[in-house]
Amino acid sequence: MNETKQAVVVGAGFGGLALAIRLQASGIQTTLLEKRDKPGGRAYVYQDQGFTFDAGPTVITDPSAIEELFTVAGKRLSDYVDMLPVAPFYRLCWEDGSHFDYANDQEALDRQIHARNPADVQGYQRFLAYSKAVFDEGYLKLGAVPFLSFRDMIQAGPQLAKLQAWRSVYGMVSKFIEDEHLRQAFSFHSLLVGGNPFATSSIYTLIHALERRWGVWFPRGGTGALVNGMVRLFQDIGGRIELNADVAAIEASGARVNGVRLADGRHFPAQAVASNADVVHTYADLLSQHPRGPSQAGALRKKRFSNSLFVLYFGLDHHHSQLQHHTVCFGPRYKELITDIFGGKTLADDFSLYLHAPCITDPSLAPPGCGSHYVLAPVPHLGNANIDWTVEGPRYRDRIFEYLERRYMPGLRKQLVTSRIFTPLDFRDELNAHVGSAFSLEPILTQSAWFRPHNRDSELANLYLVGAGTHPGAGVPGVIGSAKATAGLMIEEFGR
Repeated sequence: MNETKQAVVVGAGFGGLALAIRLQASGIQTTLLEKRDKPGGRAYVYQDQGFTFDAGPTVITDPSAIEELFTVAGKRLSDYVDMLPVAPFYRLCWEDGSHFDYANDQEALDRQIHARNPADVQGYQRFLAYSKAVFDEGYLKLGAVPFLSFRDMIQAGPQLAKLQAWRSVYGMVSKFIEDEHLRQAFSFHSLLVGGNPFATSSIYTLIHALERRWGVWFPRGGTGALVNGMVRLFQDIGGRIELNADVAAIEASGARVNGVRLADGRHFPAQAVASNADVVHTYADLLSQHPRGPSQAGALRKKRFSNSLFVLYFGLDHHHSQLQHHTVCFGPRYKELITDIFGGKTLADDFSLYLHAPCITDPSLAPPGCGSHYVLAPVPHLGNANIDWTVEGPRYRDRIFEYLERRYMPGLRKQLVTSRIFTPLDFRDELNAHVGSAFSLEPILTQSAWFRPHNRDSELANLYLVGAGTHPGAGVPGVIGSAKATAGLMIEEFGR
């Protein structure tokens, strides 16, 4: 290895940022290259007429994983970001007018569960115990461990079998819970990481235990404030970040990569390169000049990809104090709609929505007396449903506005100051996401752990992956876990 240890990380999403911080903190001079004009990746921020809109993840769980990034760099999270608790975690609403406030308060949960189905109080206790067992095994033990060989998978096998990992999230919840609304309340979480509750491994019930253990949090100033805090930390310890740095190629010869080339012709040499870009884009486009690129891209394109999202950001001149910070609005169908989202060829007539109202927790995200919001609807990716979103997007926006106004936010359209949409086409074009998928590969059992693209490429010895497309998967704790797994491999390599 060279005396000056140099690494390049492509993409400043949560995974790329977390990896860059760990590398820089370990003494490896790290450059972070970001195509867009701001860091964050999916956690981009829009500002418009005094409103601040977080583009992507807004449910922050496992603050301990974020805290650890600051600790390894010799700093404290609280000196960079103010994390605010969110309570209840979510309000879950159905079209019959009923709702369920999902909170970290056992008495309140028991009371609400009992009102729906007394037998499910005991059932929930058993489900929570199961979820905690999966959390201990799947998250605490394996969440940041790279699965580079099939032997790693075999070693984890007996425990995964004992936890019945072949069952689906919904199937496992249904083992314990009888009431259909409660089954939905405790199985929807996998949708937050691009997983179909009826197909995703029951290992993903660990999200429930994760939230019960550490709570749900929101950074003061929005998710963008957390991104900015991480960028400031990275720079404070000597890291270098370049924005508007569009990577055209990861350069390789033989079995090693040696740096990256930008679209503007600049070259960044490196002893190791990690990509936080979409995995198909990494191999198909950035490695197109090396035989490994097209062959791995071809294999990846045959995999199952998670759904896409339709996201609608809007600012109102009115504060809707009747809302909770996070609201899940279930439509009239659950399983049938999810089937349409993950495999349908067209856009369903109905939808289920996640409504974000951050001003409930942090009024600073909008002008006084106003409200910043976004609402997202899971939709099929472009490989399944070739929808012309330039036409369908504005129509879908209007349908969602009408629905929200009728059921949750009276007067919405009269109060509207600004709005914008982000469609599967934008996921594809802005974020280089294969088929516009919002979460990369679908987290089914046969595409998890060793079966997922590895944190280190198996043929190019110093090419690494970080983010949703590698182990352990999507979601903020997942990509921060992937950064820990990948950093361990890179630091070990540099130490040789």
